[in-house]
Formats: sequence, structure tokens, C-alpha cells
Amino acid sequence: MTQQQITPLTSSEIERYARHIILGEVGGPGQQKLKRARVLVVGAGGLGAPVLQYLAASGVGTLGVIDDDRVSLSNLQRQIIHSTELVGSPKVESAARAIAAINPHVTVEAHEMRLAPDNSADLVSRYHIVVDGSDNFDTRYMLADVCLEQKRPLVSAALGRFDGSVTTLMPYAVNATGEPNPSYRDLFPTPPPPGLLPACAEAGVLGVLPGVIGTLQATEVIKLITGIGEPLVGRLLLYDALSSRFETIKYRARRP
Repeated sequence: MTQQQITPLTSSEIERYARHIILGEVGGPGQQKLKRARVLVVGAGGLGAPVLQYLAASGVGTLGVIDDDRVSLSNLQRQIIHSTELVGSPKVESAARAIAAINPHVTVEAHEMRLAPDNSADLVSRYHIVVDGSDNFDTRYMLADVCLEQKRPLVSAALGRFDGSVTTLMPYAVNATGEPNPSYRDLFPTPPPPGLLPACAEAGVLGVLPGVIGTLQATEVIKLITGIGEPLVGRLLLYDALSSRFETIKYRARRP
């Protein structure tokens, strides 16, 4: 992230974020970076719900959320940012209400629309970091390509029935040895044939699984904003809920 004018924390914010501020790796400067950050979350569903909740609680200053869907009763088993009383409401409105209840210091920019080739570049360019909480391959590939073009970090994830994966993409940059970071297409060169992988409405998904994977995505975002730790660049983190097992697979940019 580029350096911006320092925005002082209010006394209320200092108290709210006290457990961050006493962390030497974060401190006051890290919390100010979080306050200045602009993060776009694509999808206010299973993955987007914990991402939005934890980033709001952590003090990310501006959260953009894009979704054209409405809350349905079948969402509530896993999309914990929404409530029963808001069934039928636009998901971006429901998410905005929940975020306001969590942290009034966070600005929400609600985009009630579908991400598409004609609006994706302009939208992505307004934010520092993008989180992919979508549930289809068309959106994942389009978003990865646009983030590469706009030079924005993308924290991407996917869910199965009992498993999930997370990676962070910065293919416009190079690693410590000067080699280019891999892209989404280096990891997944082509999307699977239509119908090969059933949607969660057909296959089902364990309700708590998006919470695990979405929280990992939120962690990656916080690391990127504050500059701490080692992001999952060139690494795919896999989680199997049934065996309670994490594995990491390294991947590289394909040579021309």
C-alpha cells in the first residue's frame, strides 16, 4: 500500500483496538494503516461474511462489498453476517447493517450489482486490496485478470463440501529472488468444463467451513495492509475439515 497522510486514532478507537496496538508487529502505525485501507470484498455470501465481519472488527477504514443477490433462508446456515429478519433484503444492505453494528468507524460502500467485464476494472481500481468471495469460475478468472491489470493484491479462496483453499495473488510483482510471482492462471490454467464441479446448492457445504476459510482470507488482508508476516503468495493453503488437516502446496509462474 502507498503511504498516505496519517489519520490519528480517536480515544474510542484506541480503546477498541487496544489488543492490536499492544502487538509489537501491529502497534499504532499498523492500526492507522488499517484505518486508511480500502478493501473490496466480492460477494457477501459464505466467504464474504466472515471476511467482512473480521475486517470491520479489525478497523479496516473502508469496506466495499459487491453482490447482486438477496438474502434467502437457505443462506443462513453459513452466511452468518445475515439474519432471519432480513430474508429477502439485498445482501449488500444486510451486510452494511451488520458492519455498522460491529464498528461505527468503518465506512461501507455497497455495490448492488454483478461484477462484469464492463465494470470490474473501474471498481477494482478504487481499492487497495481485493478479496474474492465468489462462487463461480467465470468471476474468479475475470477478477484475477483485472487485479493483475490494475496491480491490486487479490486474496482468492474456494470451497468444496468439506474442504477449502486460500492463496494470495500478486503476479504484477516479483519475489525476493527477482522472479515473477505466479498468477491465478499459473495455478489453474483453464477453468473446469461446465457441470464438472457441482455448486453448493447441489452438493452441499458444511456450514462452518466458510468461516474457517473466510477468516484465513481476512488474516491475509490484515497481513498485506500492515506488512507483517508472510502472505500466501506462491502457496496454496488447503484445509480438510473432516480430517482437521492443513496442507500447503507451492506453485510458481510458468516460464514463457
